[in-house]
Amino acid sequence: MRYFIQFSYFGKKYHGWQNQPNAITVQEVLEGVVSKLLRSPVEIVGAGRTDTGVHAREMFGHFDFEPIADIENLVYRINAFLPGDIAVQGIFPVQDDTHARFHAISRSYEYWVCQKKDPFYKDTAFFVKKPLNLDLMNTAAELLLGKQDFECFSKSKTDVKTYFCDVRTAYWEQEGDKLVFKITADRFLRNMVRAIVGTLLDVGHGKYPPKHVKAILKSKDRSEAGVSVPAKGLYLTSITYPKNIFKHER
Repeated sequence: MRYFIQFSYFGKKYHGWQNQPNAITVQEVLEGVVSKLLRSPVEIVGAGRTDTGVHAREMFGHFDFEPIADIENLVYRINAFLPGDIAVQGIFPVQDDTHARFHAISRSYEYWVCQKKDPFYKDTAFFVKKPLNLDLMNTAAELLLGKQDFECFSKSKTDVKTYFCDVRTAYWEQEGDKLVFKITADRFLRNMVRAIVGTLLDVGHGKYPPKHVKAILKSKDRSEAGVSVPAKGLYLTSITYPKNIFKHER
């Protein structure tokens, strides 16, 4: 049977989701615990990759195994063995041809910015001292909406078939004492959100007007966009799937 596993993690200690030689990853740790408890090697295919230091409030993967009699107990035992910075929220039987990556309808991210030194944001947000113009940043963010070529915001030498992404929402808002950038799209390129945030911060600092974002997009040149902001402020917040892939209601 094919199962989806829903989990979250605080990414500070990990070199992203995907297995790497000589570096600890979330995939390595999670697969190790699940394989140990099921007493058989289990490969978990993730819904995507996150870079070193990036966090995930909601991530999915799929794996194949014999029918599991007591899923609730398995989830409890997995969490008992996992370190404190990784947690499993559930395991769900899905249709046999379902793929955690390719069947995802959309993905959403947040990026956190704080403007006052705060020890509680040291590992969770990017400290930006210089004042920011939120209205200008939101005007620029609107230019990202729709299906466009986002090569200018992609990590160079990335092996992808297309740089087109369909951005459905992109905006900044004040949440208490932090600024939060929220973006949803059908797919994301490597480093895309961090490069977008760096560019929008340039707009907020008055380096160039919001409309210049269009020129950056047209250039398809990574060097034209802003610097990538630190990974610690980035969160994968949700992934959506068609309801008909699940064998039971979630």
